[in-house]
Formats: sequence, structure tokens, C-alpha cells
Amino acid sequence: MAEVLLSKSIYWKKASINAALRGISFTAPPKVYIALYTSNPTDADTGQEVTGGGYSRQQVIFGEPVVTDRRAGVQNTADVSFPIATADQGMVTHIGIRDAPTGGNLLYHGAVKTPRTVLINDLIRFLVGQLKIDEG
Repeated sequence: MAEVLLSKSIYWKKASINAALRGISFTAPPKVYIALYTSNPTDADTGQEVTGGGYSRQQVIFGEPVVTDRRAGVQNTADVSFPIATADQGMVTHIGIRDAPTGGNLLYHGAVKTPRTVLINDLIRFLVGQLKIDEG
């Protein structure tokens, strides 16, 4: 899939502001996972995540933040591949970064540049540098 720019969810906006400015502790998740969606998850985490057909969230690893012109950004440092689809999974239009392999909280989300219908035997993969988070 093509490059995806991600923005913060309501959950993550509140958690980061509370931790930085109000002294309310936040425990960072030990791992984060990419989720595929057939509709926009929105800042409020209301989208429809893919289910069935061998789908499962996959761990994603981000590099150290780089600050350029007052903007901080990170990108994935390893390819992320989903299991080969064992059934049709629908049109993937968005992705999310979540703090658990199931359930949990949405941290970031964004639209894929080229939505794709995932059919049986398809493989979805994001190459190094295709998942980017940019904060100003």
C-alpha cells in the first residue's frame, strides 16, 4: 500500500495533554499495532475494522522522532505484512494505530491514498517508511 499520514485520536489527544500539562500519568503501551478499516475510524474511534478472513492486527515499529522546522515526525522502520486473506475482507480505506492486538485504544488514524479491495489470497503490506506520523 502507499504512504499513509496519520493524525491523533481523541483518546490520544487527551492522554498526551493530561500527561504533559496536568500531571496525570500515562503508561505507554509496550507495543503498537496497525489495524485495517473499511470506513474512517475518525478521531472518536467509530470506524469499522476489518474482521474475518484470517485478519489480525500486526505490530508496527516506529523509529526515533526527527524534528525539522518545528515539526516532529516518525515512520515505520520495518515492513508490516498482514496474513494472506483466507476470505474477502472488503475495501480497505483507512488504517489505525492501536495500543493492543485486540480491543484497546485508537492512537492515530488516516486514510490510505489508494483504497483497495482485499480478496481471498491477497496480501497487504506496508513497506519501511510508508506509515508516517507528523506533529507540529
